[in-house]
Amino acid sequence: MEGIAVAGTLVVDTIKMIDGYPEKGMLADISKVSRGIGGCAATTAYAVKVLDPSIPIKSISLVGDDDNGDYIVGRLAGYGIDTKGIRKAEGAVTSFSDVMTVESTGERTFFHDRGACRLFSAEHVDMEALDVRLMLLGYGGLLDSMNQPDGEYGTAMARFLHDVKKKGVQTAMDVASTRDEAELRRLVIPSLKYTDHLIVNEMEGGMIADIQARKPDGSLDREALPAICHKLRELGVTGWVVVHAPEIGCAIDEQGEYVEVPSLNLPEGYIVGAVGAGDCFCAGVLYSIYKGLPVKEALQIGAASAAANLSAGDAISGLRPISGLRELYEKYGVK
Repeated sequence: MEGIAVAGTLVVDTIKMIDGYPEKGMLADISKVSRGIGGCAATTAYAVKVLDPSIPIKSISLVGDDDNGDYIVGRLAGYGIDTKGIRKAEGAVTSFSDVMTVESTGERTFFHDRGACRLFSAEHVDMEALDVRLMLLGYGGLLDSMNQPDGEYGTAMARFLHDVKKKGVQTAMDVASTRDEAELRRLVIPSLKYTDHLIVNEMEGGMIADIQARKPDGSLDREALPAICHKLRELGVTGWVVVHAPEIGCAIDEQGEYVEVPSLNLPEGYIVGAVGAGDCFCAGVLYSIYKGLPVKEALQIGAASAAANLSAGDAISGLRPISGLRELYEKYGVK
């Protein structure tokens, strides 16, 4: 089996560049509005395809029977991504986000409607057509139907990942941050024993591991990162545990070896937006797993892929092939 499938969240992003985030009741000026595709089943899928167009990529999700759904499918198909796994949900809107991006910093705030993605479940996945080597499911904790309890496996998501592994497909999972840490642990931990590779940001990883990733002043607790990685491994992940933050990427491999790679040392004014940066980091790691690269190189590729994403206001316009990412890494170096 060849290729990578990315299943789960699929979104249309309406990106609004603003001069600053206003206080309650005040006004922010919008300087630019654009529409793009987002969510892991779009951004991560496309980012891997750009990295290496020879890799067959499938996107698997639900959209509404509306213009946004047609827009997503058309964009992905135009990039050479297999969209036969994207189904339409009658009576539901395509998931969308209004993304408010501060022009001077790239900081963004999301106002999100999960739409049709609330309904996405194992019954929407054609297991016979899942003839790939690796599948990413995202985002853990955000797929309402996948979060439903299961008497044997804990959650519907855990059962689904079990069934995917049973087919001989490697599994990977990305996670979405939530306000309720206990709820995130309840929804995600049952799936970890059926997850070969876990790719999360520092806040998500810390929540699941119940270890604070940042100090009270907001700075990254570098000493906590190895503990988070090892705790996530103890919770059931069998392959790589990868944690990324704006400052650094870190991981443990199958042998439990811990590795850190700093983020790129980008010049002032380089960052245009940060929509999808985590998805693009994830794409670099998925590509590396698929190609059998060592974990340190995977973190370097992930860092470069995220940096490429930061050069554009939407999730995909800044992306480039693996040769371009290696050039970007050499050009700027690490912090």
